[in-house]
Amino acid sequence: MVKAIVMHEPGGPEVLKWEDVTVGEPGTGEARVRNTAVGLNFLDTLFRSGAIPMELPAILGWEAAGIVEAIGGGVTAVAPGMRVAYHTPNGCYAEERLIKADELVPLPDAISDDQGAAGILKGMTAQYLLRLTTRIKAGDTVLVHAAAGGVGLFMCQWAKHLGATVIGTVGTDEKAALAKAHGCDHPVVYTRDDFLPVVQEVTGGVGCDAVYDSVGADTIERSWQSVRPHGTVASFGMASGPITPEQLAKQPTDRYFIRTTLQAYNATREDLLANAKDFFDVVESGAVNVTVGQTFALKYAAKAHAALVGRATTGSTVLKP
Repeated sequence: MVKAIVMHEPGGPEVLKWEDVTVGEPGTGEARVRNTAVGLNFLDTLFRSGAIPMELPAILGWEAAGIVEAIGGGVTAVAPGMRVAYHTPNGCYAEERLIKADELVPLPDAISDDQGAAGILKGMTAQYLLRLTTRIKAGDTVLVHAAAGGVGLFMCQWAKHLGATVIGTVGTDEKAALAKAHGCDHPVVYTRDDFLPVVQEVTGGVGCDAVYDSVGADTIERSWQSVRPHGTVASFGMASGPITPEQLAKQPTDRYFIRTTLQAYNATREDLLANAKDFFDVVESGAVNVTVGQTFALKYAAKAHAALVGRATTGSTVLKP
């Protein structure tokens, strides 16, 4: 019998239950995947808490890697035995699952399952933000919130590789050191210091070319103040809560603001494969490292959630089925 983490009601980490589930045979266009590594994301905690409503019971999880066990009719994108990674709205906290075959990305030999699970969502988020949303180039200055988190470490390394100066906000001195080791030129411990004066000093009062905000309500107004005229603030998360209409009304009219999602940039299989290749290439080159800070057995997903919301994690967290 296949095991999965099942959520029957919203609440704290204790609502995540290790239960038997039934996984059928793949239908037309589907594949059955045996997960070998599952990525943990802050987004998972928002669904678990009920901050983002979802139909229940449900299986959480937005990124994973594994082995294709079987395919249904009409599938040509993958074959049984192939190592794959994927990002999808929920369903990953399971030993095995069914998924649309076109959502699976073959993993290069040089990319491990843990790297695939930790990077197929977070690393590709960094990819689209830096390479598609804003097209960062040498000489730019960027501000990355949560710079020591899973996405943040990818952002710092990749932006530095592209030739940018990187400012990053972090919660502790230890996380500041971690972010600095991964390309962040100017880490700011936001619990102690204000990042706005640092932005002004580093940019000579001009402001950053781009700001990447996964925090939301607590930071968005100062993010707008941190970006230069005609620069871009990209909002891709709401760890502190959603941006309110009252806050949106305060957006400066000479700054660009975009709310982005990974799914929108990978809407076609051609885009998915091209963007994944961009990410895999930069990892294989050594310019960007996939930093797995901690692992938990999948059945202890509740402990992993508690560690994440308690700010006790660094880099990416992987759950092992």
